[in-house]
Amino acid sequence: MNTAIADLRQNYTLQALDESSVDPNPFQQFRRWFEEAVAAQLPEPNAMTLATATPEGIPSARMVLLKDLDERGFVFYTNFESRKGRELAANPHAALVFWWAELERQVRIEGRITKVANRDADEYFHSRPIGSQLGAWTSDQSRVIVDRSVLEQRLQALKEEYQNQPIPRPPHWGGYRLTPEAIEFWQGRPSRLHDRLQYTRQAESWRIERLAP
Repeated sequence: MNTAIADLRQNYTLQALDESSVDPNPFQQFRRWFEEAVAAQLPEPNAMTLATATPEGIPSARMVLLKDLDERGFVFYTNFESRKGRELAANPHAALVFWWAELERQVRIEGRITKVANRDADEYFHSRPIGSQLGAWTSDQSRVIVDRSVLEQRLQALKEEYQNQPIPRPPHWGGYRLTPEAIEFWQGRPSRLHDRLQYTRQAESWRIERLAP
């Protein structure tokens, strides 16, 4: 390897994060940062790392897409029978991370997972492109397959089966909502002395604390 990994570094200088300027509601603060990421035309600003774990504490992580947000939490959709779905069924706690490199910002979210209502999952499923709807039926997500032809043959069969008719939502596919107990906003600063403000749920309100970088 020609690149010296240990020498890769960047000094963060764009902005600061101060207790006096943040919204007391972390959802409103997140929306503010999210809209700024959208306005900056970042690629897939709703992409987030989802970390799950088995009951024994063995972790796994992958990228998913945020599809809804309100005061109840952060919503994403997936196959319930995938590895993440199986882990969430056994251990309904998870963490999310948003990384907006161009803005030198990170948001970390930790909380409990519940499934979204069937009517909400149905509405979102039927808002997706037809190809994505068929894809949810095609893939036994996270299972071993012989080769790609398995997917291509299933997809072709499904196209013929559902030609000119509505595609039902698969019973194994739907949404999860992460209801946060803690949300941390991270703004890069010079000399690695980054700003970190953590919101922690306190009954009906949120406590804001500064963390050492």
